Amino acid sequence: MNKQEFIEKHAISRKNTNSLKWDALGERFGNPNLTAAWVADMEFKAPQQVLDAIKSRVDHGVFGYSFVWDSYYEAFINWERERHGYAIDKEWMRFSTGIVTALYWFVNAFTKPSESVAILTPVYYPFHNAVKDTGRNLVTCELIQENGVYEIDFDTFEKQIAENDVKLFIQCSPHNPVGRVWKEDELKKVLEICERHDVLVVSDEIHQDLVFAGHKHIPSAIIEGGKYSDRIITVTAPSKTFNLAGLLVSHIIIPNEQLRKTYDEYVNTVNQTEVNVLGMTGAEAAYRHGSDWLEGLLAVIESNYKHLKDTLLGAAPELIISPLEGTYLTWIDLRAYINPQETKEFIQDKCGVAIDFGEWFSASCQGFIRINLATEPKFIEHISKQITEHLPEKVR
Repeated sequence: MNKQEFIEKHAISRKNTNSLKWDALGERFGNPNLTAAWVADMEFKAPQQVLDAIKSRVDHGVFGYSFVWDSYYEAFINWERERHGYAIDKEWMRFSTGIVTALYWFVNAFTKPSESVAILTPVYYPFHNAVKDTGRNLVTCELIQENGVYEIDFDTFEKQIAENDVKLFIQCSPHNPVGRVWKEDELKKVLEICERHDVLVVSDEIHQDLVFAGHKHIPSAIIEGGKYSDRIITVTAPSKTFNLAGLLVSHIIIPNEQLRKTYDEYVNTVNQTEVNVLGMTGAEAAYRHGSDWLEGLLAVIESNYKHLKDTLLGAAPELIISPLEGTYLTWIDLRAYINPQETKEFIQDKCGVAIDFGEWFSASCQGFIRINLATEPKFIEHISKQITEHLPEKVR
């Protein structure tokens, strides 16, 4: 599906639909009239086959307790094998209502209070919260950045792990918010370090399907033929790929039998909820029939990124916009033009845009913003225009 066809078929207004992104702007940002470019969901309908499958289930009229049926496993396992080369065994799979919820479970199941958990920053802020809220010691290792391109500081990463006796590392792959799709050698180095220091790895791969030309997502669990898979828990979901976050379906993949046992024993104490039958129905249809829809979405995201980048750099060439290798989130350093302490005043009060602020992802990133590109081009065009029109002269 091409970009224009995708937009014509799937673009839709979300205002007045109880949308967190649009209808909670007053509560979250203090201004209900902002243009929403923050939380990571989209202004696009799910694939038609998803809607048809859910409607068919709704027409049955019963929404009782359910379980994960065989054809769901088949659809998801085929998707992972065909698109990412990851051969998953059905017995490895568990489910949660969301990856953030699962992160809290992992921290509680596999670490003790005051033990250390590591993350690579800047990174999705619930990673921070899952560690701090559970009384663990948060160990942050800042990514190295040069002209918007982020790399892992492997020496510092290993030093931090050794000095803090880290028990768990939460990885983001592809990385939100900096847009990196980690290469095989980068993932291998991280996993070698974790093996040397006996660190469990939780790999959040929710953006695995949102990768652009020239880049390839590689599941951590298949690095070197699965050499490290016994210390890896992989989490994925259809929510980012197909805009299904509200259907509350996420996958937890645990190849190691002892880790599964430990996980099951903990989760049995905090979660006795059965699966969401409408969510599973929709997700199965997405994995079976959503490839063409996904191609259209990727074309829209790439086009939006190019427009935003070309427009902003054309007017303000010293802005730093990170290359978009994966995810649908673009990371922008405004500090050449905006005093970091004035970022909110500039982007929200002057430009009228609701975004995710850099300091949410790392204390060192005040003056950065994250913009959601998975939206109609008209919104990205408006945001680009607002930023360029209100940017002052350079501050340095």
